[in-house]
Amino acid sequence: MARVLAECDKVREGFDADPVHDLRVALRRCRSMADGFQSIDGDPTWTKMRRAGKVVFAALGDLRDTQVLLGWTEQLQDACPPVAMRLKSYCLQREAELKKSAAEAVEAFDTERWRQWAAKLDGRVKAVGSPTEVFQVLALERFEAARDLHRKALRNRGKTAWHELRIGIKKFRYIVENFLPEEHRAWGADLKHMQDALGEVHDMDVLWDTACQINAFASPQERQFWLAAVSRERNLRLQAYRDKMVGRVSLWYEWRSGLPSGERLQRAVLKRFEAWAASLDSDPTHTQTVARFSLELFDPLQAAGLTPRRSAEAVQPRDLLQVAALTLGAGGHTGNRGRHKVSSRLLRKLEIPPGWSETDLLIAALVARYHRGALPSVQKTYAALSSENRHLVDCLGGILRLAESLDNPNGPRIREIAVIQEAGRTCILADGYDPRSKQAEKIAGARLLMEQAFDTALVVRQSPKHSAS
Repeated sequence: MARVLAECDKVREGFDADPVHDLRVALRRCRSMADGFQSIDGDPTWTKMRRAGKVVFAALGDLRDTQVLLGWTEQLQDACPPVAMRLKSYCLQREAELKKSAAEAVEAFDTERWRQWAAKLDGRVKAVGSPTEVFQVLALERFEAARDLHRKALRNRGKTAWHELRIGIKKFRYIVENFLPEEHRAWGADLKHMQDALGEVHDMDVLWDTACQINAFASPQERQFWLAAVSRERNLRLQAYRDKMVGRVSLWYEWRSGLPSGERLQRAVLKRFEAWAASLDSDPTHTQTVARFSLELFDPLQAAGLTPRRSAEAVQPRDLLQVAALTLGAGGHTGNRGRHKVSSRLLRKLEIPPGWSETDLLIAALVARYHRGALPSVQKTYAALSSENRHLVDCLGGILRLAESLDNPNGPRIREIAVIQEAGRTCILADGYDPRSKQAEKIAGARLLMEQAFDTALVVRQSPKHSAS
């Protein structure tokens, strides 16, 4: 962010090509950093910084494109000097006009607010840290998006598809460059080379479109000469891309092998949810305790064959419960009233992580929603689920609701729990449980959803350890 301010001073001297490019690069890096840290930090300053940077970045975009065209016109002028001369004249006139609008955008840029944000975000970075496994998940998301764009470009071979692919690879590259130093050392040069090759393909497309737009051809022969020159340069870059990115030994396989998969990916995804929610949680100790109690309730129920089952391809109930438990406090910064609804809404707005579906994220959000407040009933999103998924929400929501009641932040705390099956009932032995307390009354109400969902009687009592003391 400090680099942006320095580049703003340089670009004001004349809005020449190199300073314009350097300022856009600095802004893009800031916005990419914000994109990465937003995945683990819910502070809204990241969004404010990204939006402010985008305004200046976009204002410089047309100017940068025009300056790039000027450079290519000079390089290709021998192919057809009259066409190059007409293009150069047009670009110089347009450059002068765009410098004025770019100057207005830079002057309107609030540098003092930018400095304030920089100081605050520096503190946020120090507070949340830089967990490598979380950024590997983010890199995998960008990788999969870019690879999908690669397949699309190979299918239709259109100008727009190649340009979108370049943007996808650029987003993947910046995440790797900013947050994964080891992977960047191994992949950085190839990523930049592929981005540059596709960028120059786009330059050729814009150069040709501009020549056609201004009718730069005085004869069919000039048009043919210019098209041949542009096509030659374009095809060279496309072939360079294909040589590295198509086939069984393409770079796609190398990059994917260095990113998490299987259980390692599952752990990293959970870590990402946890880090994001912790940045918003007003009582992380309570959340961690509830998450621990939730799994201590779930695991014996699963061992007894009572928990719902899902297909092997779907996110498993235990992971859904853990995400809901770890994120239930994300709405705590808004105050006590309605925080469960806020947590649910925030969770649903997150980017869907690798291996998850929109339905998986919705289920986790609804489980977090029903850890307190009204029971699942006719609410629109809940009612729209399939009967199997509604039952899953009931079961996991019941566990989380009971687990939340077992932790009492304002009085004597239950230290440990154990779950046993006894005479057709599920019995919870709680170390520190007082059957005549206000907490016991809360627990009695909280167990209703779990009893209904699992169709079992539920008893909470003092553990033998507690009774003996």
